[in-house]
Amino acid sequence: METLTSASCNTATLTPYIPSGPNPWTFSKVQHAYRRVGFGASPSTIDNGLSQTPNDLIDTLVDGAATLPATPAPFWGYYAVSDFGNFETENEQYILEWRVLTGNNFITQELRGRLTEFWLNHFVTELDTYFYAPYLFQYYKVCETHALGNFKDFVREIGITPAMLLYLNGFENTNVEPNENYARELYELFTLGEGNGYTETDIVETSKALTGYNHTTEPGAPLYFDPSTFVDGDKTIFGQTGNWGYDDVIDILFQERGALIAPFICRKLYQYFVSPDVDATIEANIIQPLAQTLINNNFELVPVLKQLFKSEHFFDERALGVVIKSPFDLIFNFVNESEFPYNDELMEAFLYFAGTLGQGLYQPPNVAGWQRDEDWISTSTLTGRWQLFEAYLGTLFGNGQEETFREFARDLSNDSIDPEFITRVIVDYLNAKELFTASDYDIATDIFKWEVPQNYYDEGLWNLDWESAPYQVYLLLVHIATIPEFQLK
Repeated sequence: METLTSASCNTATLTPYIPSGPNPWTFSKVQHAYRRVGFGASPSTIDNGLSQTPNDLIDTLVDGAATLPATPAPFWGYYAVSDFGNFETENEQYILEWRVLTGNNFITQELRGRLTEFWLNHFVTELDTYFYAPYLFQYYKVCETHALGNFKDFVREIGITPAMLLYLNGFENTNVEPNENYARELYELFTLGEGNGYTETDIVETSKALTGYNHTTEPGAPLYFDPSTFVDGDKTIFGQTGNWGYDDVIDILFQERGALIAPFICRKLYQYFVSPDVDATIEANIIQPLAQTLINNNFELVPVLKQLFKSEHFFDERALGVVIKSPFDLIFNFVNESEFPYNDELMEAFLYFAGTLGQGLYQPPNVAGWQRDEDWISTSTLTGRWQLFEAYLGTLFGNGQEETFREFARDLSNDSIDPEFITRVIVDYLNAKELFTASDYDIATDIFKWEVPQNYYDEGLWNLDWESAPYQVYLLLVHIATIPEFQLK
């Protein structure tokens, strides 16, 4: 089991959150839900959420994600190498196109995009190890299909995707040359946690049961099960003996170790959606009840997600602004919250910059994936985060989108002429917490005022129709990107 951290500040329970006088349903709480459950939302979307009850809002988000149609397969999605015209050129182009489409799905699909991103970092593969567009699509498809589905079914299907068989050497696991990589990671990273409920013997015996997925009809075609390379004979896994194969492993794993799988998965979901800190109280009062819900529902994920997202714990004020934004969060949340324009070319740039900041799409650092939170921040990545924003905002400002900046400030401030008010509403809208001191707001206001003489503000002569207003908003947004609070969600 993972080491527990020091005490959490959030002592609220899984009791459903019902707004009250002391604990009202506010714009910031709805915005919090969209930042965690998706990648942020526009002011109008948040206002619409505010008109619903917390229960109904979460039902809308979860049910909408669960019933969202699958992303259509590209025409090349099941190509063999022989189906390509010019393989090297087309394969690389299709990979680029799928990366951009994946980014677009993350930014637009709310909870399903968010969970697909989560599962891609749970059932990890690294694109460089197989670098084949059809296998990339097929891997994504499994993660998307099961994102809010049945976790046992998910585990069963992901292990025999070509991307996973190649990445963790399942295709090399035969009765002649056993390879234990996938068996080890199946337990250590995907279902149980390191050293939790399995032995080295279980790994060895499991690897034998996983043999046989070694061949294709032609390069790039699916890998199929070949009985001639399967270890045909009894294996003992978690105390159960028989001539087990791939499906048997999954059945025995969930039958014999389901009580360990459930808290492991619920803990990872909690750390991703609520807080990286899990102490003994959180473990007992939040993780274990969620795990029991998962078990009671035969490992269906939707009941667990609804229980967590509807809870007082999720909506507690102390849950706001305690997670460090990933590079994806940093830019995708801003794009959704500002409604600033982007296109496929900009998405390609977003993904490139995210990679330079440590989050390369389909390229996690290793089989354990990104560890998130504090790992996102270093001296180099922090300045890189600022530079990313300045580059994006500068591109927009230099490409005829100046009015976008003006309209953003006008909509949030109700066309105010007060620079302090405009600054504060923009700062507060883009941050999960208020700035630490009043002087922090003063500094932001001075940046927004720019070189406009103070008497124009004092006499009410300045307004957002001024020619300089879009540039002033640009300067403020560039500054906000450097504020410590902006790095949190």
